Amino acid sequence: MKLQLIRHAALWLEYGGSVFLIDPMLGEPGAYPPIVNSGNERRNPLVGLPGPVNMWLKPDAVIVTHFHNDHWDTAAASLLAKDIPLFSQEEDGERISAQGFTAVTPIQEQAEFRGVRLIRTGGRHGTGEIGKLMGPVSGFILQASDEPVLYIAGDTIWCEEVREALDRYQPETVVVNAGEARFVSGDPITMNEQDILSLCVYTPETKVVAVHMDAINHCHLTRDKLQERLEEKGLLGRVHIPSDGEFLALD
Repeated sequence: MKLQLIRHAALWLEYGGSVFLIDPMLGEPGAYPPIVNSGNERRNPLVGLPGPVNMWLKPDAVIVTHFHNDHWDTAAASLLAKDIPLFSQEEDGERISAQGFTAVTPIQEQAEFRGVRLIRTGGRHGTGEIGKLMGPVSGFILQASDEPVLYIAGDTIWCEEVREALDRYQPETVVVNAGEARFVSGDPITMNEQDILSLCVYTPETKVVAVHMDAINHCHLTRDKLQERLEEKGLLGRVHIPSDGEFLALD
């Protein structure tokens, strides 16, 4: 298994003999307005891609955890081939198909692609009314022969659904969307420092990869802040914090 962080939550994954593009946000810096009610006016994405966009346009398949623009943007929808195999949560299948994609598989529970099993997991994109307004989100477990079990947690805080996925599937590696994304009021809608510390304590044998930082204007947790906190707790060796464009070999 080989994993590249492209930017934010966008991942290039070599797994089970296939290449998956996960949650592509491929727009140019500043292409999109600030997140509403985020307390600042910086346009998104805050940073560019770590290479020419055509480097990531020919995967074997695409996985979209949910329909928010920072995980499936207008650039991705316009640049990717319309006949590419694409997997989404059940709630988003029709919307992606309406964009002209002809090989969309909405996953209620699980699906398979070239010997790789994709299992949908739950999550909570925030708490209270904000969590409800953010809509449904999903993570995905990937399993294949001769590969470690991988858990892409998606946009979620530390919650019972994440604990259940860890308990049930025992992944060797989990990718978490950090960044402590939040609005002017209310709790975070993605993992903060304490969420990641809680995950490390809960599953001490699991490798953790933290992404979803330094690219969108309402994400308050930076790589530097997370690294500092992990170092304080003696957990820096447990958590990979890749830079944009960095490859990780996670066998």
